[in-house]
Amino acid sequence: MARRSACLAVALTVIGVAAGVLAAEPPKSFTGQAAYGDWRSDAPGVRRKIGAADLPPPYATPIARETARVVPRPTGAQLAVPAGFSVSLIAERLAGPRAIRVAPNGDIFVAESRAGQVRVLHPAQGGRNPEQSVFAAGLGEPFGVAFWPPGPAPQYVYVATTMSVVRFPYRDGDLKAGGPPETVVPKVSQSGAGHWTRDIAFSRDGKRMFVSVGSGSNDAEGMPRELPDGWTASHALGAAWGYETDRADVLEFDPQGQGRRVYATGIRNCVGLAVEPKTGDLWCSTNERDGLGDNLPPDYLTRVKEGGFYGWPWYYIGDHEDPHHNGERPDLAGRIAVPDVLIQPHSAPLEMAFYDGSTFPAEYRGSAFAALHGSWNRHNRTGYKIVRAILYDGVPTGEYEDFVTGFVTADGSVWGRPVGVAVAKDGALLFSEDGNGSIWRVTYSGQQAEVH
Repeated sequence: MARRSACLAVALTVIGVAAGVLAAEPPKSFTGQAAYGDWRSDAPGVRRKIGAADLPPPYATPIARETARVVPRPTGAQLAVPAGFSVSLIAERLAGPRAIRVAPNGDIFVAESRAGQVRVLHPAQGGRNPEQSVFAAGLGEPFGVAFWPPGPAPQYVYVATTMSVVRFPYRDGDLKAGGPPETVVPKVSQSGAGHWTRDIAFSRDGKRMFVSVGSGSNDAEGMPRELPDGWTASHALGAAWGYETDRADVLEFDPQGQGRRVYATGIRNCVGLAVEPKTGDLWCSTNERDGLGDNLPPDYLTRVKEGGFYGWPWYYIGDHEDPHHNGERPDLAGRIAVPDVLIQPHSAPLEMAFYDGSTFPAEYRGSAFAALHGSWNRHNRTGYKIVRAILYDGVPTGEYEDFVTGFVTADGSVWGRPVGVAVAKDGALLFSEDGNGSIWRVTYSGQQAEVH
């Protein structure tokens, strides 16, 4: 009951004017079909749980193309966070900030994919008005950033670009790369077409390097019905279909880029990778396919099982067969891993991070926070918010909860599209949004929200 009562009020921080607090109804919990909803039912504390049995049939609604119209932040725009939390803007006018990672010393590394560079924000007192520096430039759509070896004194910063993985020498506090990039993996996939983001994460012992690679297509359009010998679900889609070779999967290497193998496959677009600190489980935030209707199929956050197959392109969310591939792979039924946390369809979860700080209330510790970039293939907008998946001792319940909302205006315009999420050294939660190029910071004081 403590968690419920803590969320009865919704605290709002208004940039540039006095903070306001809106009287809020008690948080709601939606399950099954009611959990689909849209942005109008979003509010901090609202929980949703969608199960594999709750999916509608394909084409239950017409296919939509409702691309978000991103507008400048309106005067007096408000973000909503749970009571006792405050949200503040710490950087703006960045060039498409995407994934963010925090170095052991607290510096914030931001992949500015559009500009082909990685920027460092060095927080000042209280985390505000950070000093900024371009750490490395001239990169090909950088996204994932990771530090190696794990621990307080990494020697390298790894960066995953669309086609490769490179690393830079690094010493604690470096605001610029300590030397030229060293190519660790020269060719992640045969093609960079389609889903271009590549994330990177290391196992807790630093011996395994994971790289996520999205599919080159939405739904394997044009795939030959007569499949070549060796085309199986145990590896990435075969070389006979070149632009999907080593795609829709998570690859594993050693830190030097050797020992390449497929760790898991059938994952349409694993945008964000994260390792759960207690269990060491590898997690993935996934954008599922479009074109099957407003409420199909759910996106998801999930533990990624070694050797696991997650269905793409033949199936989705367990044994639900894709209508574009009816009858092609009946042998796969019953062998498909069901994801752990199903997210409202077309929400586009991008980066994720586990809260291992100490300044949020105990109920938040161990939660998985994820940034939902927002829908385009849905009649009613979904996403455009930060959510947290509920875990107990590293095990997900299947529920997720709205944490930061308010990027959609009353008329349906959008002024922010969350992408990256990370935990600051001081325990704050950081997130980026690339609609207006800003970085935000969420802190907890137990008091009503303050203006920053």
